[in-house]
Amino acid sequence: MAVVLIGTLDTKGEELEFAREIIEAHDIDVHLIDAGVMNDPDIEPETSAHDVAEAGGTSLERLREGADRGDAIETMGDGAATIASRLHDEGVLEGIVGLGGSGNTSIATTAMRALPVGVPKLMVSTMASGDTEPYVGAKDVMMLYSVADIEGLNQLSRRVISNAALAMVGMVANEPDITVSEKPTVAITMFGVTTPCVHAAREYLESKGYETIVFHATGTGGRAMEQLVRQGVVDGVLDVTTTEWADELVGGVLSAGETRLDAAAEMEIPQVVSPGALDMVNFGPRDSVPETFEGRTFHIHNPQVTLMRTTPEENAELGEIIAKKLNASTGPTALFLPLGGVSLIDVEGEDFHDSEADSKLFNALREHLDENVELVEVDAAINDEEFATTIAEKLDEYLRATDGGQ
Repeated sequence: MAVVLIGTLDTKGEELEFAREIIEAHDIDVHLIDAGVMNDPDIEPETSAHDVAEAGGTSLERLREGADRGDAIETMGDGAATIASRLHDEGVLEGIVGLGGSGNTSIATTAMRALPVGVPKLMVSTMASGDTEPYVGAKDVMMLYSVADIEGLNQLSRRVISNAALAMVGMVANEPDITVSEKPTVAITMFGVTTPCVHAAREYLESKGYETIVFHATGTGGRAMEQLVRQGVVDGVLDVTTTEWADELVGGVLSAGETRLDAAAEMEIPQVVSPGALDMVNFGPRDSVPETFEGRTFHIHNPQVTLMRTTPEENAELGEIIAKKLNASTGPTALFLPLGGVSLIDVEGEDFHDSEADSKLFNALREHLDENVELVEVDAAINDEEFATTIAEKLDEYLRATDGGQ
């Protein structure tokens, strides 16, 4: 087994060789992948840039002739992802490290995101102090800010690269003392405004012998859950908080994309869903909210998060979207409606209480839901213990009926 070290040897050869020497000094093999396009390297890699380009569906010669940097980065990223996945499947790749600027970061993290959660992934990057979502995505990619540009070795770059190399040595040389649970696993989605519901439901499910994994419904959280469902990690889903669809529809900052709510249906696993936090769209600080939304109802969740109340019209559209998503399910599926409010601030007396908007949401769900989806209406708010226990009981029932329970 080896640590995979990835970068462009035509521009970062000295730095990559330095990292390789540190790792190998600790009796760990290194598999060097060259993702450089323009020039041949002075260092011999285990996987050449020609191999990476071919894995990306083209030739290195064509990329050089095209002189299109964006195309080259995308192609080499795809090729690196294919090769990294193959090395992992073959039992060669135990961890992966990348070094570089924006281009190198894009290529290396594309390869990292192709690997399963749990495989050590560390990117030393000039981009690590900005918006890292495009590089990290919904995977456990660690990013270390290089402070200075990765251009030559000096007292600063040596220290940062050494820290990264030694961190990877520590991760691959030491097997974590983790007991892998054989309990059936339930994924749960949560937001701050649905926390009491999730807490009670989680306690109930764990008392019945399930392991639970809670995902923060912040866009990346929803995408991470859907990925793990597709990987077969999850036996059932308690989708309490479908709020990410409000951001997708209206234009908030926490969208999980239009495939949210697809994975459980595709994998035919039991799911129990509620319209948790569909009363809100998420933005950053108040002054970051687009002017087009001025005049709407807002709630300052904290200095960094501003919530905007969804309108009756938006709620009607959200109900139709979610119903159609659930209609595609072939596994046991139930939709629970908390008639007393869909979040902590959607109950009577709170900022987002809006009976008309909630009625539009509930009526659209009722109207568009097919008979294959079980519809249950509960005369309680989403965070009432009655609602939390009821949805947890239903998922337990489904899992036991499909041999997914204890």
